[in-house]
Amino acid sequence: MIMSKIRNQRVVLAARPEGRPVPSDFRLEEVSVPALGAGEMLLETIFLSLDPYMRGRMGLVKSYAQPVEIGGVMVGGTVAKVVQSRHPDWAEGDIVVAYSGWQRFAVSDGSGLRRIDPGAASLSSALGALGMPGFTAYAGMRNIGKPKPGETVVVAAASGAVGSVVGQIARIHGARAVGITTGAHKLDFVRDDLGFDAVVDHKAPDFAAKLAEACPDGIDVYFENVGGAVWDGVFPLLNPFARVPVCGLIAQYNHGAEPQPGLDRLPVTMREILSRSLTIRGFVMTEFWDSQRDDFLRDATQWVADGRLRWREDIVQGLARAPDAFIGLLDGQNFGKLVVQLGEG
Repeated sequence: MIMSKIRNQRVVLAARPEGRPVPSDFRLEEVSVPALGAGEMLLETIFLSLDPYMRGRMGLVKSYAQPVEIGGVMVGGTVAKVVQSRHPDWAEGDIVVAYSGWQRFAVSDGSGLRRIDPGAASLSSALGALGMPGFTAYAGMRNIGKPKPGETVVVAAASGAVGSVVGQIARIHGARAVGITTGAHKLDFVRDDLGFDAVVDHKAPDFAAKLAEACPDGIDVYFENVGGAVWDGVFPLLNPFARVPVCGLIAQYNHGAEPQPGLDRLPVTMREILSRSLTIRGFVMTEFWDSQRDDFLRDATQWVADGRLRWREDIVQGLARAPDAFIGLLDGQNFGKLVVQLGEG
């Protein structure tokens, strides 16, 4: 058994949020790192991914994954270095993608780890365009969106980790890419740096009219990751046989599972789904991961090499800043893929 005197810093769930999370819902702790047993290794986090799905894990609403327990370490993907190993397949110095959560150190038996090449791309990209968000975009477009040349693909949160990749995949497949975001810097980035054909500000008072202007032939694919008022502008423009992959509803995450007051539009929505032969399909990326991960890594790596896949990162320093950064993520304050840097690669 390898003895350890290392102290671990971690963020745990202190309380279940009521609506929008607040800093007191989290607690920063320092604890001892347990000694390693046979077949175990110690990981030191270099980068921690912050993602909208984490809001769902903070509550008790029934979902595709178990919630974080009160006092439990907040979940999250990481890029980490193996700093001690008693595992035959892993050596000290290996760089891995893990799911070790909001903490500096974690003990692993190797389950679910993926080794990455530090020289292939920036380490943090394994949590973004070349990681879970990128694969979410890839799987949703490949299996549900299925863009064709000349079609119009619309995606909200277009400067974010998933949305930015969706639009670029649309372009790679010969479709028009229309991005929805807000703020001059994000609008410019989506249009000028990512190469979207058009971009629309969802906070503009004439958002619906501007979106219709950007989509003169209607919308064939809408990649839904926001919900709320953006959906209201998109829905009337969906063409017959349009496809709508649904991977997230960030605008609604802080409202819980209870119905919100207002007009019940479900009957009208269902009628339009029927009359326009729409496909609206929710998905979680894990359902495609085992069968399509290798295809994604091959294709995305080639697109990066060709300059057809680009991304932007929003990096905050230090684990103590993770709660505030995460709360800001739910409010759309980040610009690009949000990661926390804890160490050096």
